[in-house]
Amino acid sequence: MNFLYPSFLIGLSAVALPIAIHLFNFRRTRRVYFSNIELLRAVQTETKSFRRLKHWLVLACRCLFIVCLVLAFAQPFIPSKNRMGLSRQGVTSLYVDNSYSMQNERSEKRYLDIAISKLDELLTLFRNATSLQLLTNDFSAAEQQPATAEAIRDRVTSIRFAHTPRSLESVYRRQRNLLRSINANARNQLFWFSDFQKSTAGDLSKLRIDTTDRLFIVPLDAQATKNVFVDSVWLATPFIRELQNNSLNVTLTNSGQEAVKNLPVRLYLDDAQTSTVSATLPPGGSATVSLNINVTSKGYHRGRIVFDDYPITFDNQYFFVIEASPAVRVLHLSGTATGRDYINTVYANDSLFVRRSYNAQNFDVGQLKETDLVVLEGVEQVSGTLRTELQRFVQQGGSLTIIPPDKPDAAVYGPFLSALGIGGVQPIASQPGIAVPTVPLAEPDRRIPFFQDVFQRSYQSEPLNMPSAAPVWRWSAGNRLLALRDGRPMLTQSRAGAGTVYMLASPLSATYGNLAEHALFVPVMYKMAALSVRAQRTAYSFDEGLITIPVKNTSERAVYRLKHDKLDIIPVQRLTGNQLQLELPKSNELVEGQTIEGGYYQLQDSQGRTERLLAFNPGRQESNLAFYSASELRQAFASQPNVEVFDSIQDGDFVQVLERENLGQSLWKYFLIAALGFLLFEIGLVRLMRE
Repeated sequence: MNFLYPSFLIGLSAVALPIAIHLFNFRRTRRVYFSNIELLRAVQTETKSFRRLKHWLVLACRCLFIVCLVLAFAQPFIPSKNRMGLSRQGVTSLYVDNSYSMQNERSEKRYLDIAISKLDELLTLFRNATSLQLLTNDFSAAEQQPATAEAIRDRVTSIRFAHTPRSLESVYRRQRNLLRSINANARNQLFWFSDFQKSTAGDLSKLRIDTTDRLFIVPLDAQATKNVFVDSVWLATPFIRELQNNSLNVTLTNSGQEAVKNLPVRLYLDDAQTSTVSATLPPGGSATVSLNINVTSKGYHRGRIVFDDYPITFDNQYFFVIEASPAVRVLHLSGTATGRDYINTVYANDSLFVRRSYNAQNFDVGQLKETDLVVLEGVEQVSGTLRTELQRFVQQGGSLTIIPPDKPDAAVYGPFLSALGIGGVQPIASQPGIAVPTVPLAEPDRRIPFFQDVFQRSYQSEPLNMPSAAPVWRWSAGNRLLALRDGRPMLTQSRAGAGTVYMLASPLSATYGNLAEHALFVPVMYKMAALSVRAQRTAYSFDEGLITIPVKNTSERAVYRLKHDKLDIIPVQRLTGNQLQLELPKSNELVEGQTIEGGYYQLQDSQGRTERLLAFNPGRQESNLAFYSASELRQAFASQPNVEVFDSIQDGDFVQVLERENLGQSLWKYFLIAALGFLLFEIGLVRLMRE
C-alpha cells in the first residue's frame, strides 16, 4: 500500500492525546461512609472492572478514529500493475473539442455537455493538483497557463462553440508546448475528449506521441445522423440587374446516412422571405435547386438560405451577398480618330456602363486597376509600358477587346498577342485604290454560352440577316464566336491567365463592312462587357484562411478592417494592384470576449468608408459527419503503447475504470468510513455502557 500524500502521516502523532487523557486521569475521588462495608466492597469490585473495560474500549475507538482519519487524508492506494499509469504529480493536460460538430446529440444531450460532465468527474482524481491545463479549439492565451482543479472547473462552465476546427496534430503540439515549459522530463498525461471527426482530425498515421507522455483518448462514440448543409451558392448570370427576374442556384449536401425528403428551403433577401423550394437528398448525396430573386434597387443585398435540420443546427442557414447592377467599367483606347466613335455610342445607351475614352499613347496606365473591359481600337503601336500593362491587366483577370487598325503590323502585334497565347497572326494584304471586298458573316451558333441569352426564344429558329465584313488579318487561336461564310474567323474568345481576349478581324469603319451599324453589334459588345465583370463571390468561409477581394480606389497606405455588430478587427492584409488579400484570424488571435460567427461583415477603409459587404459562413468540414470509432483509433495508435483508447465516454464507470487501471485501487474512502464507524461506536459505548 502506498500513500498519495504521505506527509499527512505526521498526524498519527495525535494518537498520543487520547492515550494521555486516559493514563493521566487526575479526577479526585470522594469518600462515602456506609454502615455495611462488606456490601460496599462487592459493589466497588464489580464497578471498577466494568469501568476499566469501558475505558479501554473508548480509548481504542478514539485512537482508531484518529488513525483512520489521518490515513484517509494521506489517501492510501494499492498501486496498479500498469507501469505507465497516471501520475498525479505530473502535468495533466485536458483537451475538450468544442467544434460545431459537438452540437450533435445523444439521449437529448449535446456531445459537448457530455464531455464536460465527464471532465468534471475526472477532475475528482486530481482535486489537489496544481498543474492542470484545459485546452479547447480557441487556443487562447489563458489555456497556456497551469491551473488548479477548481480553476479548471470555473473555466469549463464558460466553454462555447468555436468556429476554428483543429487537427489532432495541432492540439498535441499545443499541449507539448505547455509540458515543455513546465517540466519536460516529468511523466505527464494528456486527455482528449472529442467526437474525432474525420474531416478535421487530420492524418493520424503521422501523429507520434512522445514516449514520456501518456495519452488517454476518450471518444464520444458519435454516430453519423442526417445533416444537410449548403455546399455552394451562385448566380446563373455574372451579375443581376434590378427589377429583373434572376435565378440563384443552391447546392445542398446530405452528409448523413438517412435520406431527406421534401426539405423546405427558404430564401430571405434583406430579411424578407422571397422564395421557397423543396429538396430531396439521398444518403450521402447532393441536390441543386434554383430560386427566383428580384431586387428593386442597385447596390448590395443581404441574402440567407434557411432550412430546419436537427440536431446539427450551426449550418442550417447560409449567408450570402449579391450586388445588383454593379458598374461595368469600360476603358476605350484608340489610335488616330478616323470617323464615328461606335464604342462610346454603344455604351452610352445604358447607365450600367461607366465608360472613359483616351488616346492609347496618352493615358494613365494606373486607370487599368479600375477597369473591367479595355477596348483597344485602331492602335498601330502597342509597345513599351502600354504593352506591359495590358498584358498584366489580362493576366490578373481583365478583359481585352482588340479591334485592328486598317493596316496592322505583324512585327508589332505578333509579340504582344503571342504573350497572350494568340499566335499565327498574319495581316491580309490589300491593293491600293481598290475597295476592300466584304464577305457576309455566317450565322452564330446560338447554343454556345456567349449567345445563350442574346436571341429571344421566338426567333431561335428563324434565319438572321447577317452583316458583312472585310478582315485585315487572320490568326489561329481562340473559340470562334463569329466567322465569315468562307470559314475565316471574325470574332474569337481566348483565355489568357485569369482574363479574356476578344479578337475582331476587321476595323469598325464603313470601308470594312457594316458590322458596327448592324443590330448584332450592340448585343455582342454588351455581352463582352457583361462577361468582363468577375463572377460575384457571394460568400466566404472561415476555413479558407486567406481570401482575395477586389477593391476599388486602392491606396498603398490603405488599411482595411472588418466590422460585424460589435466586432471590429484589422486582419493581416496585403494589397497587390486592386486585389486585397486578407488573412482571417483564428479564435486565439481575437481579443478576450470577441467571437467570429457567420453573418455579414463590412469591409471598411482607413476613412471608415464601406468598400463592400461580405458574407462569411462556418466551414463545410464540420458539416461532414463521419467519425473515427474506438476500434479505428486503436488501430491508428497500435504501435504506440503509451496511448490508451477507451471504448466510449458513455461508460458510466469511466472515471472508476481509469482510476483502477492507471492509479490503482484508492482506499481513502474505506478509511473515512472506518473513522466514522469508530466514532459512532465510541458514542454507543458512552451512552449504553453506563456504570
